[in-house]
Amino acid sequence: QVQLVESGGGLVQAGGSLRLSCAASGRTFSNYVMYWFRQAPGKEREFVAAISRTGGSTYYLNSVQGRFTISRDNAKNTVYLQMNSLKPEDTAGYYCAASPTYYSGSYRSIDYWGQGTQVTVSS
Repeated sequence: QVQLVESGGGLVQAGGSLRLSCAASGRTFSNYVMYWFRQAPGKEREFVAAISRTGGSTYYLNSVQGRFTISRDNAKNTVYLQMNSLKPEDTAGYYCAASPTYYSGSYRSIDYWGQGTQVTVSS
């Protein structure tokens, strides 16, 4: 089992920044690909970013590319999401997730999820 706990969400004005953190415990953190997803009310959960086990490769949703940066510190068992130039459409619950491999198909196949942290961007 892997336990994931997100933090760092909050209310910010458009154009502002937030940094989300996700602390992992349980199994060996560096064995897992780490993800950030988000879900707005009434919408499907969507992929935001992913980072490889070593941190050498990162992937982003097109609409956040250049504004968000995913990173990880395997010594601290933590993954981060730095969010800059935030827009009202970034408002959502943000969820950290972990999987031994890159997922394919539905996000529902991912093994481990945190409880989420709310990000609200005011216009």
